[in-house]
Amino acid sequence: MDRVSAAFAAAPREGFLPRVERARAAEDAPLPIGHRQTNSQPRTVEAMLRLLDVAPGQRVLDVGAGSGWTTALLAHLTGPGGEVVGVELEPDLVRWGGANLAATGWHWATIQQATAGELGVPARAPYDRILVSAGAHELPRALLAQLGDPGRLVIPVEGTMTLVVREHGYDVVSRHGAYRFVPLR
Repeated sequence: MDRVSAAFAAAPREGFLPRVERARAAEDAPLPIGHRQTNSQPRTVEAMLRLLDVAPGQRVLDVGAGSGWTTALLAHLTGPGGEVVGVELEPDLVRWGGANLAATGWHWATIQQATAGELGVPARAPYDRILVSAGAHELPRALLAQLGDPGRLVIPVEGTMTLVVREHGYDVVSRHGAYRFVPLR
């Protein structure tokens, strides 16, 4: 089993869904988690994680942590030698997603309240990897400023999954298919 598949097995989706949605956990569809947000479609999350290419011990920023599922998947990929910082704007989801994540026992991953008007957590940058689970109109400079070198950023931009690979001071941008996400705020 490859590392991404192992992460999915270690952090089953149903533990990150509202009780009323848990019976639908195996569906390859986005599922509502409240506050006009969703737990993303598993196939989409898998594609994003494969593009992100997380290695053990890395520092990862998870923007739009929501239910905590992607934060948990990232925590499994980094292992206890890594660190995953999830951020979420909606206070109810910060509490609920944080509780879901805490149930895994992976203390190297946390979800915190996002600061209004600030993307990511610049004070804790740089990050080896940045995952964004919300759609942007353009590549956010604020997140690019938090990306380490080397580093990888995966974000939907104008409906297209976008990968930024930074090495030796240069960014290479590639696009990887059409997706729909809630807007990045």
